[in-house]
Amino acid sequence: MAIRNLTDLAAALAPGRRLLGLDPGTKTIGLAISDPGLLVASPLETLKRTRFAADAAALAGIVRDHQVGGLVIGLPLNLDGSEGPAARNARLFARELIRRAELFDQEPEIAFWDERLTTAAVERLMIAADLSRRRRARTIDRAAAAYILQGALDALGARPTLPNR
Repeated sequence: MAIRNLTDLAAALAPGRRLLGLDPGTKTIGLAISDPGLLVASPLETLKRTRFAADAAALAGIVRDHQVGGLVIGLPLNLDGSEGPAARNARLFARELIRRAELFDQEPEIAFWDERLTTAAVERLMIAADLSRRRRARTIDRAAAAYILQGALDALGARPTLPNR
């Protein structure tokens, strides 16, 4: 398991393997999954944070169950692009996953994706969709993870080319 840039992560990904998007917070981890073609990100679930060893074991199970080959972790940069405490926590989260690589059958590669204002954007979309405050609270983390992962997929340009008509 290693930290790579997004392009190198995609190049190292075995065919048919998915990407798992993570939005690690202090209380929860939002998760989203890509399709095997790396076109679409879908919200998956929200894990309630406990001890890191338990969190890592839960992630390892999800990686196995969904044929995940790579993790895209949201990196909450400051608006000026600098890294503050939240970004340092995301990097620490990735390093701790690497330290527990033995939990993973096939060690997924890791890349970061800039998630500035992701949660705010997702919340605005949920408000526009007229979701209740309670429903937003239950789904915001996994929706933010999907937003992060979709941004990474779009940046990869993993779109099929259609034949000329």
